[in-house]
Amino acid sequence: MKGTSAQRPRVLVLRALGLGDLLAGVPALRALRRGFPGHELVLAAPAGLAPAARATGAVDRVLPASAPGRAVPRTLDWTGPPPDVAVDLHGNGPPSHRLLQDLRPLRLLAFAHPGTPEIEGPPWYADEHERDRWCRLLRSYGIDADPADLLLPRPPAASPAPGAVVLHPGAGAAARRWPVERYATVAGALRERGLRVVVTGGAGEDDLVARLAEEARLPGTDVFAGGLPFDRLSALVAGARAVVSGDTGIAHLAVAHATPTVTLFGPVPPARWGPPAHPRHIPLWHGPEGDPHGRHPDPALLRITPDEVLHALGRLPLGRLPERVITP
Repeated sequence: MKGTSAQRPRVLVLRALGLGDLLAGVPALRALRRGFPGHELVLAAPAGLAPAARATGAVDRVLPASAPGRAVPRTLDWTGPPPDVAVDLHGNGPPSHRLLQDLRPLRLLAFAHPGTPEIEGPPWYADEHERDRWCRLLRSYGIDADPADLLLPRPPAASPAPGAVVLHPGAGAAARRWPVERYATVAGALRERGLRVVVTGGAGEDDLVARLAEEARLPGTDVFAGGLPFDRLSALVAGARAVVSGDTGIAHLAVAHATPTVTLFGPVPPARWGPPAHPRHIPLWHGPEGDPHGRHPDPALLRITPDEVLHALGRLPLGRLPERVITP
């Protein structure tokens, strides 16, 4: 990342969440980069997200910070003088507000909350889209922000599977994991029609990936388990024909690379986490909303069928996609 100097003023941004959260926050991060061009922009986020943060072009340095689930870290390993500006892009409430206030920043940008009445920020709207929410926060403080400013530059590395359809069965919670056997049905139908299909999985999802690979009879060359390093995953996604996944980080990465997507939503609607309206992105959603942290696939997610996914793939602008991909 960019070199820093002890004399530079610093902006500290708290967003200690996952890859999808980071990518949904790219428009806000870029707005802060433009709004504070002479500052060092420090992102408090999991250390493993440093390559993704670097790819945004907005972040100078990642300050490692994380907590189980979507919780607020207990402390931040901040050194030196207080931040000139601290920005809460993590959540809305006293835990994240207090974490930043404890550093005594000269200025704190955050949403209003009854538990921290001293912060005179804008109101929080629960049903607002994630990209829009953080851009609205910054605009309320006089910082211009564009929710559409979310694309990443093309990765320098070559894709390990150019032109493949990428299936990603994993997600952070079981409620957002479409059944493996349905992914296998989609994989089989696509392979019968002459398309290469590869499967990816995050750390700790090797069993899930192995089950899909076995059921779909994928060769070992088309299985990417173990959580690919970001640079390689980014190259794979950027060079893919399409990405099919649940509401998770790889879907946001595909959007950032303008790769066509079919994203399976449930229990959280695309109105809050979905891709921007564009013909290359098709979100599938039947509702109603449910528990995003549930231990079983959400009923709304289970309403999506393999034929529906195949039909959606057939509607995407995928170039010379065989006509038989579109099922009756």
